[in-house]
Amino acid sequence: MYVKRNIGWGLIMRFAWKNLIFFTLYAGIIFYAYHFLWLDFLDIPFQPLSVIGIAVAFYIGFKNSQSYDRFWEGRKIWGGIVNYSRTWALQVISFVQTPDAEANKKIQREMIYRHLAWINALRVQLRQPKSWSIKMNATVENLHKRHGESQASCDEASPFVSAQEYADLKNRVNPATHLIKNQAKQLVDLKKKEIIDGFQEDQLQSVLEECYNLQGMCERIKNTPFPRQYGYFSKIFTWIFVLLIPFGLLNVFGSEDMGGSKAWYEFLMIPFSVLISWIFVSMESIGDNSEDPFEGRINDVPMTALCRTIEIDLRDMLDEEELPDPVQPQDNILY
Repeated sequence: MYVKRNIGWGLIMRFAWKNLIFFTLYAGIIFYAYHFLWLDFLDIPFQPLSVIGIAVAFYIGFKNSQSYDRFWEGRKIWGGIVNYSRTWALQVISFVQTPDAEANKKIQREMIYRHLAWINALRVQLRQPKSWSIKMNATVENLHKRHGESQASCDEASPFVSAQEYADLKNRVNPATHLIKNQAKQLVDLKKKEIIDGFQEDQLQSVLEECYNLQGMCERIKNTPFPRQYGYFSKIFTWIFVLLIPFGLLNVFGSEDMGGSKAWYEFLMIPFSVLISWIFVSMESIGDNSEDPFEGRINDVPMTALCRTIEIDLRDMLDEEELPDPVQPQDNILY
């Protein structure tokens, strides 16, 4: 998630440089053919293009609105994970009470640390790319690799669980699901040992149920691509429009009665064509970069930072002294 108020031009150019070069060369070739080769038939009336541009703008606006809804839903889900994580730790510390203070600490730490393993395993699972994931140029992709979670792994859970439990997780298709299952099994065991009573077990199981619900909501967004009829045709319509723009601007800037300045006036077609094309392609790209909020991209939910926030809070509730530092933005990007 980009956290600086104003987006730097260096970052903008990472996304735009290829398109800007293409638009400049494309408009320049059309200008050369029109002005120096006297291919006057290249200019087309601008009025039809304005109608196409309005239709494309409405289409892009709808796509971007729906893409932002997916991002915001993902952020609200992770807000729920933060809240229920604190609730889980609070209940574990409050309910797990025996005459043996050391045993209490051991059980509480085991259950809270397993919860930390769950949020980190879930984060890694959500960051695995799908077949429909957006692909950008190399300069942008280098930014996305900084979270270091592009390969399937539950290694992030290993610091928080026993070696035996971690070995079992490595053989599981969905490690996060099994971590919650292990929590439930331990609750049953605590109930049998009469460390917690039936009411307390029910309260803790309710939190685990909510964790499953939140995980399922994340997986629903992750495993359901943005409807391709909107995502794909938005790109097609945008590129049809921007490829026609130079021809329409020839008609605007190549008008008669310009006297000796006509050639210079025609040349203005190139920068205006590049500007209009870049604006429309950028608007279309914004929707692409918001439709999958768990990929670890520049505009996605900062799950690494949220997991670290949860870890700090829960370990502090355990009265631990050596707490990790909050995750800091890298080049104004919080992962």
